[in-house]
Amino acid sequence: MTTEQRRFARRLRAQATEPEDIVWGLLRNRRLDGLKFRRQVPLLGYTVDFLCVERRLIVEIDGRQHNWERDYDTTRTQEIERHGCTLLRFSNAQVRDDRDAVVAAIRQAVG
Repeated sequence: MTTEQRRFARRLRAQATEPEDIVWGLLRNRRLDGLKFRRQVPLLGYTVDFLCVERRLIVEIDGRQHNWERDYDTTRTQEIERHGCTLLRFSNAQVRDDRDAVVAAIRQAVG
């Protein structure tokens, strides 16, 4: 991991969106079934929103810009999954409107 990747991840943590803050509130301090999640983690040249190393699970929160970046997101997801990780994506609206469904989907992925 380069110094620039660390700086970028740090900047993302400081400028978190409301949906990212909501999810972080659900995952931080082992609040979800005792699982340790980290946020804005450099991984394979990308920065992922939330990572549980123990379960090789990545949780991504997608804002509007992801509608225009579908090809990039697809390539990124495929590369991450080739390395044995599971990647879940939730839209900002899903996080705001149905937190219980987000938590249920994460639990199912680690179950």
